[in-house]
Amino acid sequence: MKRVMTYGTFDLLHYGHINLLRRAKSFGDYLIVGLSTNEFNAVKGKTCYFSYDERKQLLEAIRYVDLVIPETCWEQKIDDIQRYGVDVFVMGDDWKGRFDFLSDYCEIVYLPRTPEISTTKIKKEIGLETV
Repeated sequence: MKRVMTYGTFDLLHYGHINLLRRAKSFGDYLIVGLSTNEFNAVKGKTCYFSYDERKQLLEAIRYVDLVIPETCWEQKIDDIQRYGVDVFVMGDDWKGRFDFLSDYCEIVYLPRTPEISTTKIKKEIGLETV
């Protein structure tokens, strides 16, 4: 079984997220999503509309996602890759190069984002975030 892993906040779930998850799953048989906890998002300067548990429920309902685990810090990725036997690490191309150090442990793939949609754009349009 080929295992794939990605990470993210996945707040205000939208079709760009679904596209990313679908394409990530196409690299293997089993997709693991490291979902940023509310506490870790605070460290990153992010505030979520939905709680961790609500975002986890949404991800678990998506047919491409096989397992959701908490992402609590930047440093956990190597441990997660080894613990879950990950073969392919997938992230959006806005992170290109940032995770190349993981290539000692698995294949790294950066996928293009869906350009016309983002959580930040949605939050700005509905007034949850200022420009």
